[in-house]
Amino acid sequence: MKKGIHPEAYRKVVFKDLSTDKMFITQSCAPTKDTVIWEDGTEYPLIKLEISSDSHPFFTGKMQFVDTAGRIDKFNKRFSKTKFAKKAEDAPTEDKAEAAKEDKAES
Repeated sequence: MKKGIHPEAYRKVVFKDLSTDKMFITQSCAPTKDTVIWEDGTEYPLIKLEISSDSHPFFTGKMQFVDTAGRIDKFNKRFSKTKFAKKAEDAPTEDKAEAAKEDKAES
């Protein structure tokens, strides 16, 4: 391997899946300020994950709804401001449908 191209901060790190509270230890150079005491009594840096192989539907075989960051709400809020979003007055309602039928019947 070439010298000087690998990160200096490569160390053992604990990853924690926030949706299942499962933790595993591996090596990483990802920065973090959090720490946790592992099963062996040693303190390691902690990296928090929203989804890991323990909670991802591909690996678990079941669907779980995980939206800890509110991404769906953020998307809906942004999308509602676009020209493609349906306005409340454009949405079909029973009153509008009946009025349209009456107008059609009068014609």
